[in-house]
Amino acid sequence: MLYITLRQMEYIVAIAKAGSLTEAAQFLNVSQPALSVAITQVETRQRQKIFIRRKGSPITLTTYGKSYVKSAEKLLTEAARLEDPDAHTFHDLLPITVGCFEDLAPRYLAPILTNLKQHFPELKITPQVGNFDTLANNMQNGSIEFALSYDLGLDASFDKTIITTLSPHALIAPDHPLAKASALNLVNLADTPLVLTDQGLSIHHMIRLFQNQGLLPKVAHRAASLEVMRSLAANGEGIGISYTVPPTNQSYDGKPLKAIPITDPEAKEPIVLVRSALNPLISPVPAVMESVLASIKDVT
Repeated sequence: MLYITLRQMEYIVAIAKAGSLTEAAQFLNVSQPALSVAITQVETRQRQKIFIRRKGSPITLTTYGKSYVKSAEKLLTEAARLEDPDAHTFHDLLPITVGCFEDLAPRYLAPILTNLKQHFPELKITPQVGNFDTLANNMQNGSIEFALSYDLGLDASFDKTIITTLSPHALIAPDHPLAKASALNLVNLADTPLVLTDQGLSIHHMIRLFQNQGLLPKVAHRAASLEVMRSLAANGEGIGISYTVPPTNQSYDGKPLKAIPITDPEAKEPIVLVRSALNPLISPVPAVMESVLASIKDVT
């Protein structure tokens, strides 16, 4: 609990600058007794004399009073800044946390961070990589300002900006019977073993795409990550399906792998820059988001 108020500090500083109760009272438009009470209360609380008051002489500061007034001025300046919504500058803010969906992070996160360091060197940018649920929850509780993700599991409480729209790809070992195709559709894949990522929203989305066409997919493996999926597909354990296609034709264990586009229009999925609309949008987050949008468009 604070015993000395900002108003009392304001009175003390004004008296110190004016050198008299009369001038300070006129400046503050308060009574002299009110200023005298403030001096007494502050000095009593501090157990130190702030002013030397002699009848017929200007009020002067004690050695302790000079130090106290200097500190009070700093506090009052900071209080005024905090009260002004337009007074915040970039370097005054807490670190900005940028979220990125785990499958998108290997391609997009580093360019995003590089861009932000160039354009906002005074800001501390903290990245957070996670799955759909983690990113959504952390945006809602305010620990992430915004995130790069697919538009899955994001309801009307989120503001979304579409960056690009991707078609899924079938990840296939070169010796698979379907590997010679230049394009595939979900009907082509319904009767073959599939490898899907074991992420709740992701796997449900993939299965629903088949079900919407009256198809029942055969899920042979639920992979813990994109690279595990690619490795299983490259080793003939099934066909992987992914919206994220790394720019390499090899799996992590060095096996060759083909990526063939799936052409069903309803299977397309947007990449979005998203934030929770439930949380206030404060400076400099809008400028940071604009910079992120520009940097991502250079990568896509």
